[in-house]
Amino acid sequence: MAPHYDIAVVGYGPTGLAAASLLGRLGNRVVVCERWPALYGLPRLTHIDDETARTVQAAGDVDDALRDSSLCEYLWVNGKGETLVRIPANPDGPMGYPDHMSMYQPDVEQAIDKQLRGYGTVDVRQGWAVTGLDQDDDGVTLRLCGWNTETICADGPDDEVRARYVIAADGSRSGVREMLGVEREDFGFNESWVNIDTEWLRPQPPEFAYGTQYCDPARGHMTINIGTTRQRFEFALLPGETREEMTAPETAWRLLREYHDLGPDDVRITRQLVYGFEARIATRWRTGRVFLAGDAAHTMPPYLGQGACSGIRDATNLAWKLHLVLGGSAPEALLDTYESERRPHVTALTHMAIGLGKVANTHDVEAAAARDAAFFAGKVPPPPPFPPLSGGVLRKEAGTPVGTLTPQGRIRLADGRTGRLDDLTGYGFTLVAAEDPTTALGPERLAVLERLGCAVVALDTARDLDGRHREYLQRLGAVAYLARPDFVLFGTAADSTDLGGLVDDLDDALSGTAKAVV
Repeated sequence: MAPHYDIAVVGYGPTGLAAASLLGRLGNRVVVCERWPALYGLPRLTHIDDETARTVQAAGDVDDALRDSSLCEYLWVNGKGETLVRIPANPDGPMGYPDHMSMYQPDVEQAIDKQLRGYGTVDVRQGWAVTGLDQDDDGVTLRLCGWNTETICADGPDDEVRARYVIAADGSRSGVREMLGVEREDFGFNESWVNIDTEWLRPQPPEFAYGTQYCDPARGHMTINIGTTRQRFEFALLPGETREEMTAPETAWRLLREYHDLGPDDVRITRQLVYGFEARIATRWRTGRVFLAGDAAHTMPPYLGQGACSGIRDATNLAWKLHLVLGGSAPEALLDTYESERRPHVTALTHMAIGLGKVANTHDVEAAAARDAAFFAGKVPPPPPFPPLSGGVLRKEAGTPVGTLTPQGRIRLADGRTGRLDDLTGYGFTLVAAEDPTTALGPERLAVLERLGCAVVALDTARDLDGRHREYLQRLGAVAYLARPDFVLFGTAADSTDLGGLVDDLDDALSGTAKAVV
């Protein structure tokens, strides 16, 4: 009989790692199925924001994961090197991390992998490809086959695993998505760029300590720091240039010398390949008990730096909902809010990334000159802010920013423990109140919070070391706020008499008896 798990995660990139770790941390039995026998070991993503860093904090040792990270400001220039727009980086974002940072992906993946292997609840099966699946009313059976790294195909021994639910995080060419027959909507953006990753052989020059997008109609190109010791260079392929030509080592050195005056004495090339930038979203993200996440569900051009961040948001959104359903604290209908919440958000970011990609890939000289003139005249509006969640598991409140992200600062609890908020409260719901809410809530509502795994932080006994949470309550005009496990603001309590209603509304939303769940 096939071993039985709560959740099977297919794919062990950033999305799969985050999902497996969060679910394993909550005590769920998880199996990971990954065809490659080891972590990739090279950077694909280079940028994360403070929200993603907060998820890394929940899933692994964040200080170890980000040990070689640095601020990452973005500069967009035209072909003459003139600045079109500058996107600064805040070193202390609201989540407790810089809002734009470059990092070394293998460090992040290794930190999460190390932590989840210590839970005792996650079985990582690397070297096994998923070759088939069958669903029934009780679960999903995955058919596995050993992956041969020499022949690059599944020709090894056969096996099976069974799980109540499956998260398919197996990339843009998702085999699970194909097995389910799910199509993707193509937004019509397709560009090819060669990626050249390097390590500095000397101290990183100051002009490379940030990201620069060169919007040159002759050839778009960019460079971005990967922490402080590595650098990525990318160049758009011109008409007639082939993948074979652009992956030849001599091509990399020619481009590095021509555009940045760099040679073998300056950097060592660690990876060179051609990427196809695309924008596609799966037409459905759930098929029965199987959920698509990360690149399996959506891909976007890299110009916003939100591709991997969006996949990790999928993991944080889906993990806590699966945990509640598996534990009997919520009906299965709660899982439908995964797509209804995430699809509008990632669609908006995809369109923003496409817009930036069109700026970077303006190949016509006259169109580029008109673009530059519009930037210089201040006629180009800044990118819109990231959208909040507009539906799903949210309290219906007028005049409050439900669906936006809640902050994280450092606190000291009454027992003397000190640290980041999430490190002291855990991965789950969190009620932050100006004063002890015990009396106002009463035993029944406190029992609801305990059943949901909700931590309670009272700022009259816990010291708000950064003042960040009291300031947030003041901005909200509230005595308390309730945050979801994915850091989203569920709702607020205007005064102590509203605290009970806030907890009741959360319970109703999760049980499916309130209109808050759509």
